Amino acid sequence: MTKNILLGFIIICSIWACQEVPSEPLPILGRQEINGQDTIFHHIPDFSFTNQDGQTVVNEDLDNYLYLSDFFFTNCPSICPIVKKQMLRIYDKYENEPLIKLVSHTIDPKRDTVEKLKKYAEGLSVNTDKWMFLTGDKEELLDIAEDYFVAAYEDADAPGGFDHSGKIILVDKKRHIRAFAEGTDPEDVTQLLKDIDLLLLEYGVKK
Repeated sequence: MTKNILLGFIIICSIWACQEVPSEPLPILGRQEINGQDTIFHHIPDFSFTNQDGQTVVNEDLDNYLYLSDFFFTNCPSICPIVKKQMLRIYDKYENEPLIKLVSHTIDPKRDTVEKLKKYAEGLSVNTDKWMFLTGDKEELLDIAEDYFVAAYEDADAPGGFDHSGKIILVDKKRHIRAFAEGTDPEDVTQLLKDIDLLLLEYGVKK
C-alpha cells in the first residue's frame, strides 16, 4: 500500500513538473500618460507609405496582425545585410503563421524607389504579402523611426550616407511596442523569437 501511494505521488509530481509554467505577458514599452482613470500607452502613430508594388499602406492594413518592423536602405554597406539575415530567420519561422507580418522601411527613399524595393524583395525570395517593403516621404520615414525607438538620420560621414540602429521591433494589434532585439545580435534575435511566441500565445496561438 505504501509503495502504491509513493508511486502515485511520483506520477503526480512528474505530471506537474512537465506542465509549462505560465509566463508573464510581454510589457507595453515606451512612454505612458495618465488621463483621468485611463493609462495611455505609447503607440505607433498614423502613417501612409508606399509598398514595393506601388500600393498605399496605412496603419489599418496592419491592425489585425502582429508585425516585426525594421529600418534599412538597399545601398547600406554596414549593418543592413546582417539585420536582413535575422529578419529572414523570423520570416522563415513564421512564414505559415497568418497572424505575423514583417515590415521594412527604407530611410533612403530617393534611391530606394518602388521598383528598386521590388527588385530587392525578389532578391530575398520572400512573399511580399507577408513581408512588405515601404518607401515614402523621407522626413516622415525618419520621424516615425523614432516612434519605433530606432535612431535613423542622414550623416555624410556614415557608410552609405545614413547612420541608423539595427533594431527589430515587435508591434501588437493595438500598435503597441511589446519587444525588440538588436538585429546585429543573433542571440538577441533568438530571445525575440521567444517573445513573438509569447505574444502569439496572448492572442490564442500556441507555438
